[in-house]
Amino acid sequence: MLIKIYPENPNPKEIEKAVAILRDGGIVIYPTDTVYGMGCDALNVRAVERICALKGINPEKSNLSIICPDLSNISEYAKVDTPTFKLMRKNLPGPFTFVLNTTSSLPKIFKKKKTVGIRVPDNNVIRTLVEQLGNPILNTSLTDPDDEIEYTTDPELIHEKWGNTADVVIDGGYGGIEPSTVVDCTSDEPEILKQGKGMLNS
Repeated sequence: MLIKIYPENPNPKEIEKAVAILRDGGIVIYPTDTVYGMGCDALNVRAVERICALKGINPEKSNLSIICPDLSNISEYAKVDTPTFKLMRKNLPGPFTFVLNTTSSLPKIFKKKKTVGIRVPDNNVIRTLVEQLGNPILNTSLTDPDDEIEYTTDPELIHEKWGNTADVVIDGGYGGIEPSTVVDCTSDEPEILKQGKGMLNS
């Protein structure tokens, strides 16, 4: 299924369709402020296992990230001290993934991972989706190094390629090609692990 949702004014009915799919353990492809993402309800273990199998991700070895609608409840999922929280507040919503130590609220599939990436994208569609779901979304980027760039940026071509894999593709306009900047906040000083679209404002 392909549904069009305008970032400026997300249609509640269309958002609800996608949320119902996520609640049911479905997989959704959605726009962010960087590249298109593929995700599921991060607290639904079967959905997380399904997405890991689809993307060939070993959850014990791969760096997993979750999308939150804002910073209000990140302490449920990650340990965050005051300086880190201030840094995140300065830069989010925005094209960053902040790597933090996990708490015990995430499902067992995350348990062997001591860290989790936190995303709060500057995109109304995905933030509204996560807000309505009430749980974070496990996020994986829709990138394919062997593929034509259009198949990760043009929603209709994304649907053509991934429509049988994902339960719904949200067309929120053309996607970008530059991933988020990854910032490790697990030690005393924040460290940029991978420079992407975001320029860190400290």
